[in-house]
Amino acid sequence: FQPSFKLQEKIREGSKVRKIYDTPTTPCERLLADPRVDMKVKENLKEQLESLDPVLLLKRMREAQTSLSELHNRNADSETSNRQSMEEFVKQLPELWKLGEVRPTHRKKPQKPHTWRTRKDPFELVFPLILKWLESEPDRTAKELFLRLQKKYPGEFRDCQLRTLQRRVKAWRSRMARNLLKLYTYEEMNTEEVTTTIAR
Repeated sequence: FQPSFKLQEKIREGSKVRKIYDTPTTPCERLLADPRVDMKVKENLKEQLESLDPVLLLKRMREAQTSLSELHNRNADSETSNRQSMEEFVKQLPELWKLGEVRPTHRKKPQKPHTWRTRKDPFELVFPLILKWLESEPDRTAKELFLRLQKKYPGEFRDCQLRTLQRRVKAWRSRMARNLLKLYTYEEMNTEEVTTTIAR
């Protein structure tokens, strides 16, 4: 029942490739229009097509998907509660597209945030030194600090580890910014309390 494009030809024009598609048709219409298909097969297809109701098929598919979903969630006791009449299903069709598929495979399980390390931190031993450098010179970039580390510890740190240090420095600066914001908010609240007391 779903019309689709089929690629007919590819034409190369210099560095570009132009694709030509046929008219969108359903798989059944393609079979009926294909001269290689036997007439008896085409007649059987026409009879089968006339006997099918797309809305009824969709309803049965939804019921089957719901049953599978309940089995997947080990909640098969509620199977009968999801049965609907044809009239109820047709009424809900304008809104069903918003709900998406009900198959278990289309439901992504919530993932836990990745907070653990997968490999040893190469800057674990020298990070206190990096923090001292940052506190004395907060405008220094992570790349400048990395070059300074390489100069201080020759052969200890590889160029590919720069991104790791950049992430560490970024996380530290974000943490410091949050702490400053909390301190500023706390001082602002105290100032408001003092102002209110004086006003009273």
